[in-house]
Amino acid sequence: MNETASLRARAEIDLAALRANVRALRERAAGAQLMAVVKSDAYGHGAVPCARAAREAGATWLGTATPQEALALRAAGIDGRIMCWLWTPGGPWREAVEAGIDVSVSDLWALREAAGAAAATGRTARVQLKADTGLGRSGCQPADWPHLVAEAREAERSGLVRITGLWSHFACADEPGHPSIAAQLGVFRDLVAHAEKEGVEPEVRHLANSPATLTLPESHFDLVRTGIAMYGVSPSPEVGTPADFGLRPVMTLAASLALVKDAPAGHGVSYGHHYVTPAETTLGLVPLGYADGVPRHASGRGPVLIGGKVRTAAGRIAMDQFVVDLGGDRPEAGADAVLFGPGDRGEPSVQDWAEAAGTIGYEIVTRIGVRVPRVYVNGADGTGGGAERGAGARPARTQDHETAGGVKR
Repeated sequence: MNETASLRARAEIDLAALRANVRALRERAAGAQLMAVVKSDAYGHGAVPCARAAREAGATWLGTATPQEALALRAAGIDGRIMCWLWTPGGPWREAVEAGIDVSVSDLWALREAAGAAAATGRTARVQLKADTGLGRSGCQPADWPHLVAEAREAERSGLVRITGLWSHFACADEPGHPSIAAQLGVFRDLVAHAEKEGVEPEVRHLANSPATLTLPESHFDLVRTGIAMYGVSPSPEVGTPADFGLRPVMTLAASLALVKDAPAGHGVSYGHHYVTPAETTLGLVPLGYADGVPRHASGRGPVLIGGKVRTAAGRIAMDQFVVDLGGDRPEAGADAVLFGPGDRGEPSVQDWAEAAGTIGYEIVTRIGVRVPRVYVNGADGTGGGAERGAGARPARTQDHETAGGVKR
């Protein structure tokens, strides 16, 4: 039995699928650059390997939420354009400026901290001004935009900052036809026009997230920011599946059955006995639980492929494990239990688990915890079987693991 097969659980990350997804998204947004968003450890897939694979496929920018995430990419030797946008007062502005990271500012305090870091380091800060065009989260309100632009231009003339971008974020791009989409587009165009009238010459103007990249070509401007779609999860399941958009799921979550045993009729299963065996049967123990990111809200509903059949979690999903009723089948201990993947073997999808838990696919992949090793397949360096596989092929496995301590290469 090889090292990968002997793991309690694993999240296999198909880097060939990720590269193919990036290329497909670039085709959708021909004429615009692509930012590969790798925040939250690349939505649970592993920031550094995914960032490198996205670069290989033509992503010209990388995006993170926090400055710490951006600085970690630089520390891993990843160069090129990186942007981060979630700042709080007193953040590592100086380190970001020294690392050549684009920083987003939504208010005067942030602009001033960026300019102060530039003055302290003797380097020009790369700053992107964010507008709140209707999402109501971060971003400068339209009424305050002229003040932010004016002070940013003053700092630019003094050499402290370079305004590299103007940007905003959609509220309802995953609902094509929602009236807020056209409204936000109009506000964004107006605010960009004002900034450019005041002398701002941005390298990039950007508004489109994953759903807008797929369905709103009028929003592509100079750059699109693709997050969840890059990982082969549909941002708009009501509109289309990953295959409908030409995407392939990147993550496969699987575990090795820890136990298979007989159980009589009327046997309670897991906490609270919310499931009781209706007849004599066999039970299988899957060694994954909510501490690993398997949602407890999917208790009694979460699907898993074992022995060629899709079963559901029987009773409560616990912290470290859950049970499935095998209906008398007797797979060996150590047999694969596949929670989700691309579907090549008939396994459930990320969306199946999202529906079982009453949530979205973003949360399912992002919450997979650090106890689950990431096993990278189809790396560009030949790991995982060498050349990239076709969209329908089952990826070969590699022994390259990412753990809490970093990437083993």
